[in-house]
Order: sequence, then structure tokens, then C-alpha cells
Amino acid sequence: MGHLKATGSHVNGWTFTTDGGDYGKDYLQRALVTAVGLGCNLPQDAVYPLTTVDAAGRKLNGASKYVMRFPAGELPPVDGFWSLTMYDADYFFVENQLNRYSISPRDALKANPDGSVDLFIQTESPGAMRETNWLPAPEGPFVLMLRTYWPKDAILNGSWSPPPVTRSASATL
Repeated sequence: MGHLKATGSHVNGWTFTTDGGDYGKDYLQRALVTAVGLGCNLPQDAVYPLTTVDAAGRKLNGASKYVMRFPAGELPPVDGFWSLTMYDADYFFVENQLNRYSISPRDALKANPDGSVDLFIQTESPGAMRETNWLPAPEGPFVLMLRTYWPKDAILNGSWSPPPVTRSASATL
């Protein structure tokens, strides 16, 4: 996984590449994609930002609570759909009481009064009012992947990037 630090763009703690699915002779990139998934679409079909750290560079761990805030009007720009997917440290889905392994607009996300959208990433429920926006985390280390399908040019040219995952003692809707 050392190659992950050397590949793609690094913004707000997220690592992503817009040259997936077309490796040529870049065998390290091909091996990395195979290690974290079973393949990769062309970037025009999907881009997969990944993070293992919070906004301060600390490893993500279920012992902490996190918030990922999308400012008003700045959800991932896609013509298809997007989802935030949770994996354990070995890149397997995280079993949880909701049987929720990803979160997306299909979950009827609730916006804040200012139009921003907070995703709560933590082990325990953030409360009934916030559960729609909750992605349950394991007790230990975890990985987040933002799957963007049919991304718009803003993702492909780097003018949009995922917001940071911020560690928080509490968050409000």
C-alpha cells in the first residue's frame, strides 16, 4: 500500500486518480487497484477517492466521531450517482446494526438549515434525528471510499474535491 501515497492527487486527506482503468505499463498502479478492489472503471465512468485519515492527518478509527460536511450545493458533481462506502482496515465491508455499508442520496439525506449536508461517521448512533445521515464505523481502524459514477468535468479536472473528514466531539444537524 506504499504506492497509495505516491499515486494520484492528494486533497483534504483524500487520494484519488483520474487515470484509473487505463494503466498501460504502470504495473504498480494496476497492483494497487487490484489490492483495494477487483478492477477500476475508466475515469469518465467512475472516480474513487479514498481516505484513511481525518483532516488533521490522524488515522481514521471508530474510537472517534467524524463529520464529513458538504457545503450547500457542493455534493459530488456526477451525472450518475455517488456513495460513501465504509471498509475495515482490510478493505472488507463493516458489519453494523443498520446493515448499511454505504451512504448516498438514495438514503434521503437530511440537509442542515443552511443547505449543507453532514455525514456522521462513527460507531454509535448520532441519535434518531441524524441516523439518516449516519454511516456506522467499526470500533477500530477503517477506510472510506467516495464512489463517484459518471463524474462531471469538475471531478475529472480537479476543480471539485471531496471535503475533509473532520474529527468531532459532537455535531449538529
